[in-house]
Amino acid sequence: MSYYRPYRRTLVIDLFCAFLVAGIALVFPLGAGYITRTLLGHPGEGTLEQIVTVGAALLGLVALQIAANTYVDYQGHMMGTLIERDMRRDLFRHLQSQPFQFFDGQRTGQLMSRLTNDLFAIGELAHHGPEDLAIAVFKFAGVFLILLGINVKLTLLLFCFLPLMAVYALYFNRRLNAAMLGSKARIGDVNAQVEDSLAGIRVVQSFTGEAVEQGRFGRANDLFVESRREGYRSEAFFYQGMTAFTQLMTVAVLVFGGLAILRGELRLDALVTYLLCVGILIEPIGRFVNIARLLQEGLTGFERFLELMAVRPELEDAPGAVELEHVRGDIRFEHVSFQYPSGAGPVLRDINLHIKPGEFVALVGASGVGKSTLCALIPRFYDVTGGRILIDGVPVQDLRLHSLRRQIGVVQQEVYLFAGTVLENIRYGRPEASEAEVVEAARRAGAHDFILALPQGYHTDIGQRGVKLSGGQKQRLSVARVFLKDPPILIFDEATSALDNESERVVQDALERLARRRTTLVIAHRLSTVRNAGRIVVLTADGIAEEGTHDELLRAGGAYAALQNAGMELSSL
Repeated sequence: MSYYRPYRRTLVIDLFCAFLVAGIALVFPLGAGYITRTLLGHPGEGTLEQIVTVGAALLGLVALQIAANTYVDYQGHMMGTLIERDMRRDLFRHLQSQPFQFFDGQRTGQLMSRLTNDLFAIGELAHHGPEDLAIAVFKFAGVFLILLGINVKLTLLLFCFLPLMAVYALYFNRRLNAAMLGSKARIGDVNAQVEDSLAGIRVVQSFTGEAVEQGRFGRANDLFVESRREGYRSEAFFYQGMTAFTQLMTVAVLVFGGLAILRGELRLDALVTYLLCVGILIEPIGRFVNIARLLQEGLTGFERFLELMAVRPELEDAPGAVELEHVRGDIRFEHVSFQYPSGAGPVLRDINLHIKPGEFVALVGASGVGKSTLCALIPRFYDVTGGRILIDGVPVQDLRLHSLRRQIGVVQQEVYLFAGTVLENIRYGRPEASEAEVVEAARRAGAHDFILALPQGYHTDIGQRGVKLSGGQKQRLSVARVFLKDPPILIFDEATSALDNESERVVQDALERLARRRTTLVIAHRLSTVRNAGRIVVLTADGIAEEGTHDELLRAGGAYAALQNAGMELSSL
């Protein structure tokens, strides 16, 4: 109901127009009955004038009904669409507040399905639900009273059908609801399969895996078809059964009404009025059926909407959290441990590390010992499971999440660029930046020259995920983005490991310029990076094994020296 609040004025007018439409519909059979009685009963001198007057009044009511229906149809639909928009906005915002841990266990296609398909029917439900219910109840009650006034016995006979209709409707409604839920889950699987296959189309084609992907898609698609088959079967039984009941009601009125006329209990003109009222009675029953359909389509999507909205973000600002300002860049790990919820054991154990303001620290270690995880804990992409991390003496859990991440720049090995222009992607580091500031950031990142060589320069569209650029170009744009952000703390997560030697040299120079006078933590993989570091920290499965400069660690003859002596590339560490 909270989603109706911003549109309560539209809702009130919509319901008023709905009642108006229902009331006018009830007047028509009464007007027809009056004319029938006048013509067949006691025609006289003023009969023609009376018929014209009634006809004119009915025409006026038709015009009013059209005006009211137009408002309901247009403004009511817009209200439903706006409610759908608001729910989609809230769900998107809620998804963005979730930590990495949430997305680790989700498929993007399923989430997209909940944002689009699941909420589509809610707009129709939000509009037609209250309006159809109001019209149906008002018409049903009004027709019931009119029918009782014409013939009590015939009306009671008519209403004997209602309990049977209710039981029948509830049974198939329940089956329809289950089928709708299954169908929405299956279309989510289809979306997930499409998203997965198309996002990895280069891998698919390079391994000639088209047949494999078509098989996977076909299986997901067939499961969707089976879920729809059950839904359509239940829907067919539901609607056709309700249609049969309404037709039986009409037949009962004709048969028993005719018998009542023969027995002198009912006049012919009264039967005409009665049949017209039965036609109106069938219409609210049809609306009740439509409400049932909308409820199944809308509420199944709404249930899945609520299911996601009920997932509380595990990373939230603590009560009394403070802004992180005037950052010096002092980072301290105190007995830090971390374990993924689905992991077999701890990734990090009792880590104690102090990084001084402005210090350049390189982190090396074997694959899987938690180098990237250690760096991800600083901006709270994940929360520690033991110990604490402090920045400038304040635990990160006591800092406002937005302000914490605003002070940290991350350059990752796997660059993500958004569909759009070069300018838009660099400006992502600081959306309010001017074009001149974007150009300066690109110059400092060594990206300006290659950007100017693009067809439209900074306004060149780079395609989905930057597919029109090389790996080195994409990485330089990501560095430019961080230059523009200008954070006091930097994290380089194997930022040049996937580049060729020439691209690596350009990006490495840019990273070194960016790191000046900033606290920098680098996951190192090349000898040049390690030698330039003020301190090297060697991480193992048991924690920090040793730390020092390149020369100090070689002289110490420990784990770092053993790796060097074995001639292993740091990229394999």
